[in-house]
Amino acid sequence: MSSPLLPTRPLGGTGMNVSRLGFGSWAVSGSGWRFGWGPTDDTESIATIRHAIDSGVNWIDTAPAYGLGHAEELVGKAVAALPEAERPYLFTKVGLVWDPREPQAAPRRIMRPDSVRREVEDSLRRLGVERIDLYQVHWPDTGESLEYVGEGGGAVSANATPLEEYWQVMAELKAEGKVRAIGLSNHSPEQLAAAERIAHVDAIQPPFSALNRSAAAEVAWAHAHGTGVIAYSPLQSGLLTGAFSAERAASLPADDWRASHRDFTTGLAAGLQAVDALRPVAERHGANLAEVALAWVLAWPGVTGAIVGARRPGQVDGWIGAGSVRLTAADLAEIAAALTASGAGTGPVRP
Repeated sequence: MSSPLLPTRPLGGTGMNVSRLGFGSWAVSGSGWRFGWGPTDDTESIATIRHAIDSGVNWIDTAPAYGLGHAEELVGKAVAALPEAERPYLFTKVGLVWDPREPQAAPRRIMRPDSVRREVEDSLRRLGVERIDLYQVHWPDTGESLEYVGEGGGAVSANATPLEEYWQVMAELKAEGKVRAIGLSNHSPEQLAAAERIAHVDAIQPPFSALNRSAAAEVAWAHAHGTGVIAYSPLQSGLLTGAFSAERAASLPADDWRASHRDFTTGLAAGLQAVDALRPVAERHGANLAEVALAWVLAWPGVTGAIVGARRPGQVDGWIGAGSVRLTAADLAEIAAALTASGAGTGPVRP
């Protein structure tokens, strides 16, 4: 599937040509769990996923932890009625395990072989497929809880499974045909190199946006090793859409994880300053802020595509044009200067 607005790129050496934007299902996962975005309507969520597909998106990224299984179930329902030729690629993850008795507790980062094999079967069932197109390790195993969404670190307990052991299991799942390709999310260049010595890393999924550039080294590693890159949170969880203000951030409901995150609290002022600096670039291209922010991510060498969420069909229309926005060297220099002046984020300010 292709669209004039969404050209495709090869995802590393997987044989999959993916649209430059993919649909992320985290935001439609519903409330009632630690990292939810507030209440959602399942009928509207399914309509949103299908609208993204109709608009040229040919892959969906999800995870068991999103809504504690609910997001995968929604994705499965959304694609079930589509003819085989129109079905998007389905990407999901493994390694965040929750206790159903405590849905508000942070999930634990567990990659034991028996846990991985249980998770893959559960994901296949929820998605309603016989093979997952890209199966990704959500976080390095620490044996402990993921206390803050979108952040690494944390203690590593004696129960943690070594990377070499869990990556071998991932390679076995690929050899068995349970999954088509295997990837790593939130892993450092050193961890990527260790995995590559065991089996090729088909794709990585790092957080990457104009306000979070800390994964530039991972993107460079992937570019050098023929590994696909799909960036997550390229709009910094909505902050780069231009729809936020100090007032809106302060009014986020308690069951929206952003309400207590530094990007929407102590770091908000710097982020909003950087967002304002994107406006002249957007005006020159006849684009909106979200499309420029996404085009910035897609301009980095090695980035195959970016994951973008939406809770309503109309929100898809607000970013779908990013695939056809081509930023010039002057645009990138102007954005780099603005990021430097604002002090927002960390990492290199331009490709």
